[in-house]
Amino acid sequence: MTIQVGDKVPSVTLARMTGEGPAAIGTDEIFSGKKVVLFALPGAYTPTCSARHVPGFVENAEAIRAKGVDTIACLSVNDAFVMGAWGKDQGVGDAVLMLADGSANFTKAVGLELDLTERGFGLRSQRYAMVVEDGVVTALHVEPAGAFGVSSAESILAEL
Repeated sequence: MTIQVGDKVPSVTLARMTGEGPAAIGTDEIFSGKKVVLFALPGAYTPTCSARHVPGFVENAEAIRAKGVDTIACLSVNDAFVMGAWGKDQGVGDAVLMLADGSANFTKAVGLELDLTERGFGLRSQRYAMVVEDGVVTALHVEPAGAFGVSSAESILAEL
């Protein structure tokens, strides 16, 4: 079942890259007591994700934070090494928290997995963005297959 507005985000352990290497980070730590914009995408270094999705959130990070958002996070079914390297490549700095969902535990728990096995990509995340306040989803925008628009930084900023 796909997560809906009003649902609590699942308690799952993700990973992020630090100066000391990969580090576990729980969703409770990410979402509890905070307003968070989480956007997810099919994969690091992929065309739309690299050319439009991540850059939009980096460019609009200050305006999004000005709307009361504590954290902007990017999630993909990749490992922490890939997400860390991609974050550096994208110049995210402190603007976006790059989260690795390497085993797709969060992605499956929210019901937003995308099976691209036939194309050689395995299990990935659908492209979406959600606003989460103190662990509860207050907005959710899932893109139709192959589309990019409702999960963009500009769309989320207009909603905030």
